[in-house]
Amino acid sequence: MYPNETLIYNGYLGCSPLYPNIAISLCTLAAYRQAHRTCPQFSIQAQCKMLCYLHDMLYRPYLRSQFLAAYDAFLEIVYRVDVLLKQTLKHDTPNWRLLNVCLPCTYKLVDEPPLQFTWFATIDSNNILKHWASLVHNSVPHDDSHQPRSDYWIGCDVVDKFKDKVRSITALNKDDNVDDWQDVCDDREVPGEIPFHCTARWCNAGPEQRKKMFSVFDESGIFIAACRHHFVLVACNMIRSGELAKYPLALIDHLMTVYGQNGLCAYDIGCAFLKTLSTSSLCPRAHALALCMMVGAFHGHAHNRKCQLDWHPMYISGTGHTEGEGCEHIFSSSNELARSLRHASPFHHHQSIEEHFGFWDADKYTALSNFLFNHYREAIHGIQTLQAELSIIKYFVKFYNKEKLYLDRLKEPPIQDRLCIRYVEVLDDLELCREEWNTAQLAANNALTTIGVSNFSEISTALTTAHICVDAAYAKLQNAEALVAHMEIQLHIEQCWVIGGPKYVQFKDEAALGKYHTVLNELERLVVMRLFELSKLSLSGTGYKLCQQIGKALQCRSEAIHNEINWYNTQAAALNPPHPKLSWKDIAEYSFLGEFDLLCHSRTDIWELDWTKPAHCEATTKYFKLLHAQEEVSCLNVEEIETKKVINDLQSSNPLLASELQQQWRSRSATNVFHIFCLNQIEGLPGYSGAQGIGEEHAEEMETMGSYLNSIVDSAVYIQIYVES
Repeated sequence: MYPNETLIYNGYLGCSPLYPNIAISLCTLAAYRQAHRTCPQFSIQAQCKMLCYLHDMLYRPYLRSQFLAAYDAFLEIVYRVDVLLKQTLKHDTPNWRLLNVCLPCTYKLVDEPPLQFTWFATIDSNNILKHWASLVHNSVPHDDSHQPRSDYWIGCDVVDKFKDKVRSITALNKDDNVDDWQDVCDDREVPGEIPFHCTARWCNAGPEQRKKMFSVFDESGIFIAACRHHFVLVACNMIRSGELAKYPLALIDHLMTVYGQNGLCAYDIGCAFLKTLSTSSLCPRAHALALCMMVGAFHGHAHNRKCQLDWHPMYISGTGHTEGEGCEHIFSSSNELARSLRHASPFHHHQSIEEHFGFWDADKYTALSNFLFNHYREAIHGIQTLQAELSIIKYFVKFYNKEKLYLDRLKEPPIQDRLCIRYVEVLDDLELCREEWNTAQLAANNALTTIGVSNFSEISTALTTAHICVDAAYAKLQNAEALVAHMEIQLHIEQCWVIGGPKYVQFKDEAALGKYHTVLNELERLVVMRLFELSKLSLSGTGYKLCQQIGKALQCRSEAIHNEINWYNTQAAALNPPHPKLSWKDIAEYSFLGEFDLLCHSRTDIWELDWTKPAHCEATTKYFKLLHAQEEVSCLNVEEIETKKVINDLQSSNPLLASELQQQWRSRSATNVFHIFCLNQIEGLPGYSGAQGIGEEHAEEMETMGSYLNSIVDSAVYIQIYVES
């Protein structure tokens, strides 16, 4: 008998496999696992130091390695027991976890009201969990045969299948087989339209060649998919690169394989990514399965206004209160792992992330009924409030359609008009050069009037200065005249335009509009930077010094924004007709960012139209909120019954579970009691419109559940015999 066999029967685990000299209590290892679950920043080194303090020992670095070895063996035991339970319960079939991870998303009932989207996912990347390459530490990397224990991960070989599956429309280098998301043409775009690309605002929507990562990292982050209720679905590692197109393509391919048709996928660059998807090998399949894309509610407000009307969840039917930002919730928790994983081995890097995802999903299951209850209560409150405020709602769809039609019809100035605008600017420069030359001539003629006749040195200096000024002014005048002549040849102008004439005035106004666009873009840039920095200030992981630095930058930027507002108002007043002025209060709200594009591209006077008035805009927004609150109630009516039915089926089996299965059942049954309480509260809410009681599942799912319950009873007997023996 090996020493570890004796140790394990007495509740200890050795720090080496054959002849351990040190053993650690299983209770200590289990306690650290739960402590790391609630506080991912709590590292093994901190645990070892804590134990040393408790036992009045001096901490030595080798203690961390010994504890880590025992902890790895402990997790391997836990994993193998879990595998045995899954095999016995028939939970080891392909994609079983994905098909059962979220009860409201995956469970179907008989006569279930049809929803517009049968499944929903949000995808995004995060580069906080980067992993340093071994070569950085001047060490030789060792071959690691470990494979991911869970089915959270999509392998690198699967991801790389999509590396060359995107047909490039316009690449930075035509010899490179890479996709340029920015230059992919939209079928709805026609020549001359104003390009409403969002790629300038999002680095992950840019060309693949620019998505680089420092060579010191062999893994530059993770790319994940989550469901509407924030359960982690799948993930993949980003290997020595930025957010390439192959990562979301691999995830979407897997989700379509498992969940099928009528899916909705949210991505912070969903507008640009759909064009990438349409040029990839997944396009026919995505089209056949009716896959839809959208941008998240938070990221969507930073897209231009035309993009928001097409891609923001507020304007997409069937989304309810789904914000599409579930990955951000997950990353806000997983980011705390970064400090302890940056220099870990690849095996421990993946092990910790897997553990964290498992704990996260368990926590989300515990909070599931609370999630449904809060969303239902919020939706009912929204319906009651908004219906009282919006007595007449038939005009709001018209306002939305008119705004969308206006933005769709916007055109860029024709090339001829742009040349005319440039010609007007050149004429203004010519007039300034003539005035400067005349001023230089006048100054030269009067250069000697204030100098005495006998002061030859001052006379020489004055004549030299006057000569230089006249020559410089004349040279600028000649250059300006040559440029005017060149523009007149391009425009076929036989007679120079008169300053103040009709054509001059017309294109002078267009030139003023161009300056207005420039200052408006700068104002938008400052506001976006201010908003992102404000959000960074509120993060729990932001250190004190960084908060102080961001605070000082915000003070300076606030002053810069005030100055830019004043400059904007000056340019807006110079337009014909003058545009409305802005105040600090107008740009303080994040929802106003979408209006920057409306202001920027307003080449006609639209300020008297109903849909542009702030009160009507706010009412239209409330109207869409009302629609989505009603959709949310319909969706929650289905999810509440599905969740209740699953819990009832599990409790009616009354299984005689042994050992580990009994422990898992005690934890799950306690959670299910709380779920039933919350679900009953939902049915008791004023305004509840769903079905009462417990629904009936589909026949194929009933057969699956029956075999599942029988397997529980059989496994209970099997495990009981195994434990007793």
